[in-house]
Amino acid sequence: MKVLKIRHPEKVNKPVSPIQRKPYWIKSKIVNSKEFFLTKSIVNQSNLKTVCQEANCPNITECWSKRHATFLIMGDTCTRACAFCDVITGKPNPLDPMEPYKISRAVKKLNLKHVVITSVNRDDLKDGGSHHFHDVVVQTRKDNPETTIEILTPDFLRKQDSYKKVIESKPDVFNHNIETVPSLYRAVRPGSKYDASLELLKKTKQIDSKIFTKSGLMVGFGETKNEILRVMDDLRSADVDFLTIGQYLQPSVKHFPLQRYYMPKEFEDLKKHALLKGFLLVSSSPLTRSSYHADRDFADLKKKRIVKINATSIG
Repeated sequence: MKVLKIRHPEKVNKPVSPIQRKPYWIKSKIVNSKEFFLTKSIVNQSNLKTVCQEANCPNITECWSKRHATFLIMGDTCTRACAFCDVITGKPNPLDPMEPYKISRAVKKLNLKHVVITSVNRDDLKDGGSHHFHDVVVQTRKDNPETTIEILTPDFLRKQDSYKKVIESKPDVFNHNIETVPSLYRAVRPGSKYDASLELLKKTKQIDSKIFTKSGLMVGFGETKNEILRVMDDLRSADVDFLTIGQYLQPSVKHFPLQRYYMPKEFEDLKKHALLKGFLLVSSSPLTRSSYHADRDFADLKKKRIVKINATSIG
């Protein structure tokens, strides 16, 4: 018997929240269509999922035209129902044992110098999918030794030490998004815990200090600036290296209602605060997403660190 998957079953009886018209500074870029369709064909032929498609990312045309796609592993169906997310909620299918090889081949075909791999929450699995995550990273590394690997993981809540298996795969960047401020967690991220997300990031750095840690915030839910700054402090206390800040865009009338659009200058202001607090890399803009320009940003960081090391050596 086929299980019916409703795109947002938890939102069916929720009140309608009209979607506000986007301001002029929020618009997708029109770019190289030939490269866009090449990326699309490689993803489709490999029978893979991307968060670009499943979450209706506003940057898909720009990223795919540069052959940059964020792969979504462990299926396209999430076991949680976050009020901001456009990914399908329901009962997931079994894991695909061939997925590590499919991801690895796609990375090679796209000739990626930096790849971002994320997943849905799989609370139905005993380990939350950590072993599968590990296998994808290890296989991708084996077949693409020159490619840097960034992962965006779920929180592995109530899965004991299963997250350690992911850390064993030694990604270059371990990302887990905090998403919003503590006061909004129950409404925006039901099923998740703010402190648990912080602890995951903190323990990752403690276990392997060579791995860069990263987290992301969305704004526009109704949070205050002081709350955002406190989240930055919490992330720095957890020794998080990278931070992304982007505008929440309400996917439908049944999702969490957008409270307001932040202006570009406000994102610049938040970036300045974050850099002063000690983050190594900060991306803050209306269209910033976890993997938006992740390849470029990581490459720039490596160059800066090399220059810094060389300068120290000369001195």
